[in-house]
Amino acid sequence: MPFEQHGNPLEPFEERLSADLRQAGDTFEADRAALVTAGALRGRRRLLLRRRAAVVGGVASLALVGVGGAVLLPGSGSPAHQDGASVGTGSHTATAAPSPSPVSGDQMIRTLERLLPKGRFSQAEARGSDERPGPYVQLVYDDGKGQAAISVGLGRVEPGSDEARGATECPEKVFVHYDACGTTRLSDGSVVMVLQGYEYPDRRVDTKWWSAELVTPEGQHVSVSEWNAPAEKGASTSRAEPPLSAAQLKKLAAAGAWRDAIDAMPPDTNQPAPQPSATGTAGSGAIAPTLKSLLPKGVFKVSEDSGDDSGYGYLVLDDGKGKNFVQVNVQPDMSDAEGDLFGSGAEVLADGTKVATHQVPSEKGGAGAVMWTVDTIRTDGRRVVISELNSGAPNDDATRKTPALTMKQLREIALSPKWWR
Repeated sequence: MPFEQHGNPLEPFEERLSADLRQAGDTFEADRAALVTAGALRGRRRLLLRRRAAVVGGVASLALVGVGGAVLLPGSGSPAHQDGASVGTGSHTATAAPSPSPVSGDQMIRTLERLLPKGRFSQAEARGSDERPGPYVQLVYDDGKGQAAISVGLGRVEPGSDEARGATECPEKVFVHYDACGTTRLSDGSVVMVLQGYEYPDRRVDTKWWSAELVTPEGQHVSVSEWNAPAEKGASTSRAEPPLSAAQLKKLAAAGAWRDAIDAMPPDTNQPAPQPSATGTAGSGAIAPTLKSLLPKGVFKVSEDSGDDSGYGYLVLDDGKGKNFVQVNVQPDMSDAEGDLFGSGAEVLADGTKVATHQVPSEKGGAGAVMWTVDTIRTDGRRVVISELNSGAPNDDATRKTPALTMKQLREIALSPKWWR
């Protein structure tokens, strides 16, 4: 996720996916929230994509770009349709007409009502297949055990793209708290992920949010969400859990009617060209192993890391005095953002490298959490920014009074030539 904007560092996807489903990020100060926002790339990007896709329709491209494009931080067989209800053309087939009739919002509502178990429905609203930014339906469902909001959002993704894979990958628990998550491949080659989690990552209220994300080999994307309350936010919980089980969520997402509605969507003539993957943009390759090699020897135990991701990586460290979250972003060609990221107060080294440091309260962390950051940029635009929290995850309470690495150590790590070898 980007950190070049100004404001909330951990929830940019939530707010901007609803705007155009292409960009991500609230407004926030570029020189403060840099790395914590980036840290959500591995986990929060998928969670927030699903959340907004469900109520807005369409699918985000996950282009993690901000000011001037400045920042990038993180089968075969027959269709396995499991329902008899449909909209538009009926049950989906591979030989659907090239120009199927549009599916109206009313048809979307009737379809969802038919696919749900018997119950009472209210507060339904929807958008048809020919409406921008894409078809969706949401309503309040009551099976006699309490009202629950349910929504379905439809869109397309590029088959085989990072976006398609990311939509059906379980997020990492260091960023997203959830009770269960699993991914299944259906007999027709579609991949579906079911996640049972919470509306708020810090679980400040009891609202549970369960979802199913399905992507077909053709790039059709179905996003289903349900809550144990009559609204996603701002409503008291009405039941202990959302009404549909994991199996029912999967079945609802796999319904052929949704694929028919996606096929009826007009081509998106404004869709940008596919963005290249971030993999391989950083000179160091995988970030986490490089970061590990730059830590003081024999001091820290690493309990979690970001694996082999390039461009962005994180570690969860413990020196015996409490967990500590450290993350690094490595970016080439950042000269166009230099003015926004490095003000007049930045230190300038002998070789022209600029260094900016920040020690601020963590905007999304729990009690006592602070964020320390060292941001560097070389004269050719190569940028390395490192940040750490005195907690084990971006949303957690502090585990110690201050972060484990000193600002001097952060500076040495950020300026290491290893990032560009």
